[in-house]
Amino acid sequence: MQIFKKTTNIDFLKFKWIALGLTIAIILAGVLNMTIGHGLKMGVDFGEGTLIRVMFKEPVSISDIRQQLSDVGLGDSVIQESGKSGREFQIRTVETKSTTQPDQELESHQILANKVISCLQSEEDQQHLARGLVDLNNIDSRSLTALLVEISPEQGEQLASWIMTYRNEHGIIVDWSELKKEPVSLSDEVLDKLQTRAFLGQMTVLSKETVGPQAGKELRKKATQAVVWSLVAMLVYIAFRFKGVEFGAAAIFTLAQDVLICLSIYSFTNREINLPIIAAFLTIVGYSINDTIVIFDRIRELKRTMRREPLEKIMNTSLNINLTRTIITSGTVFIAVLALFLFGGKVINDFAFVMLVGTIEGVYSTVFMACPVVLFWNRLFKRQKKGKK
Repeated sequence: MQIFKKTTNIDFLKFKWIALGLTIAIILAGVLNMTIGHGLKMGVDFGEGTLIRVMFKEPVSISDIRQQLSDVGLGDSVIQESGKSGREFQIRTVETKSTTQPDQELESHQILANKVISCLQSEEDQQHLARGLVDLNNIDSRSLTALLVEISPEQGEQLASWIMTYRNEHGIIVDWSELKKEPVSLSDEVLDKLQTRAFLGQMTVLSKETVGPQAGKELRKKATQAVVWSLVAMLVYIAFRFKGVEFGAAAIFTLAQDVLICLSIYSFTNREINLPIIAAFLTIVGYSINDTIVIFDRIRELKRTMRREPLEKIMNTSLNINLTRTIITSGTVFIAVLALFLFGGKVINDFAFVMLVGTIEGVYSTVFMACPVVLFWNRLFKRQKKGKK
């Protein structure tokens, strides 16, 4: 498939100094932002503390939630509203005291999570719990199954599965009448018995993540090692594959600036760095190196047929020959990632954002950065060799 009727003749390397200046400017701005600016916002995976996602039956304000947390000494917690309904929030809080034992750290954060949940419960819910009733909006699957098996031995397990599925899909059960409709379809008899032993809480916990400082530090270390070792392994492979250190060095330089530019841009968005984001960076590394290797392979082939031509012209020819492939490959990836970004939901939105930036950056680095580095390398070391002679 060809986009252009004939091979283009664009002088890509003419813009190498502009590209280098742009790269330095973006990375420098990102480094300044990460060091003396807002910095990177570490997610609970790499930081420490507790991250809780909650949903309420009725809309509430962030100020009301903060007041409730302040009453129990947690007024410094970070509260973020999810969506525009005013019912779903993310609450991140950190225990101020520290311990030396990992088990004690984890237990401390778990106690803190329970403290947050408890203070957000309404007085009515607390009264129901004191009477021995169970909260249907927060009960776990096993306990709900045991409860419904007592009420309806034959259908208990199936009914529990339907209720949990419904709650996971909708977040919270607002009214008992919802359980009489499909797909749950509780009978009046079962519903009446369930109402005598359970209640619908005003708030549900959608998720709860707890990480201690030692665990967060270890995860940060391993994430950094994963990125560094992937770059080193690619350096060795490419240097061996193309029988030239300059190609390996160019590839690593390109991949390193891919990661740094994406990280710099990401630092300005106030999004959290977590494990899925590290996975996105590694994906970008793999994606970018693929296109770079194709260009390098074409350069190696053209050096045989264009022996008399300067290296810069060979590189431009290689880039122009592969331009259609680059546009089609990158374009299809971009469209797929854009769909994930727009319609994939909140869980995958940050990952898709990094991939969007990485897809564009991967093409930019392959076209405007990889070949110039090889060119600079050859010119530098050829001059040194001539000087020795």
